[in-house]
Amino acid sequence: LPACRDSRLFIRDLHFHGVPVRIYLPREPSASKRRGVIFFHGGCGIFGSIRSYERICRYIARKSDSVVVSVGYHLAPEHKYPAQTLECLAATVHFLKTAGTYGVDPARVIVSGDSVGGTYAASVCQQLGHRADIPKIRAQVLIYPFLQALNFNLPSHQKNAAIAFLSRERTVHFILKYLNKDCSLKEPILAGSHVPESMNLKYRKWINPDLIPQVFKLGYKPPPLTLFLPQVHAEVPELFEPCFSPLLAEDAVVCGLPDTCIVTCEHDVLRDEGLLYKKRLEDNNVRVTWHHEEKGFH
Repeated sequence: LPACRDSRLFIRDLHFHGVPVRIYLPREPSASKRRGVIFFHGGCGIFGSIRSYERICRYIARKSDSVVVSVGYHLAPEHKYPAQTLECLAATVHFLKTAGTYGVDPARVIVSGDSVGGTYAASVCQQLGHRADIPKIRAQVLIYPFLQALNFNLPSHQKNAAIAFLSRERTVHFILKYLNKDCSLKEPILAGSHVPESMNLKYRKWINPDLIPQVFKLGYKPPPLTLFLPQVHAEVPELFEPCFSPLLAEDAVVCGLPDTCIVTCEHDVLRDEGLLYKKRLEDNNVRVTWHHEEKGFH
């Protein structure tokens, strides 16, 4: 939808540090400064736009009486990774510094997003957690986020391998498209051949089916052992960066994260990534609110 008149909102298209944004400001005067919501849309980094998230951002602004900033980061593969994360970061920093201009309390700003937008929200919070030169992010809201690219054989990957829209195979296909890589890498990555044993051992404490609650593991079967392929590993170094896979961030980073709300869906290949991040945050004494939609899908 184009930005058009709304009886309850002022809607403006702006640029924050060169990044396109659409800002939704409640028309009703407020006795105090409002909350701010920065929203990063989903779409695997290659789909989606400010326009396609017009309804949801209007809804958030109206229902929560908040100023909402929808970030129109430029899409891959034309704009190469990590341009998307860097633009989300730049827009967030700009808003935190100028929040008062829009009637927002800079101490009450959250970042949020769905799918890869949740990835960007998690990454932005990790990168800003220890910065003292800007206001602290109050909270992060991660809606079925993508958080790791090491293991595509978790229980939710098996259970929802052929689910509509975002199947297990399509997930890796979109990752490769996003990174502008050869799609022939899909099968070895699905099998786990891109991860050396040393890395599997290092991250087993964070990415491991044993960490998933038993109720979510009905019917799960451990995958067969696969052969590590160094040539595949060398082709996809981005998959092992915390900027791309926030679950790989060190505890020193995770412990500095703000209060978090995580939304997971039962019929979603990414369900377990949300569950694993929830555990990591709780293990690092970060307050987490968790909503699980038993009939929900990605």
